[in-house]
Amino acid sequence: MEQQLEKVLTEIVSQPDTVGALVTNRQGLCLAAKGKINPNVSGIGMAISEQVAQLEPNNPKPATICLYSGNKRCIIQKNHDLTGVIFKQIPGASISASAMQ
Repeated sequence: MEQQLEKVLTEIVSQPDTVGALVTNRQGLCLAAKGKINPNVSGIGMAISEQVAQLEPNNPKPATICLYSGNKRCIIQKNHDLTGVIFKQIPGASISASAMQ
């Protein structure tokens, strides 16, 4: 299973604007991570996906959560017992704070 996770994460991180990705189990333990992503966010990502799943408990499709902060986007999706977290760089979003004043 570890080799499959590594292969999938390598493929994800090779996509344009992707900074890092990880996969966590239902306890929030980071199973694998690639790129510039802190493995400690695995528990937070899993907890967010669990909470969002409760919004529509009868929906058979897993919810996709997108969080935006500064010049990065965080995408979280739970599928069965695994949760994926992907960090992406927002293209052209590197506006400095001084430019906004």
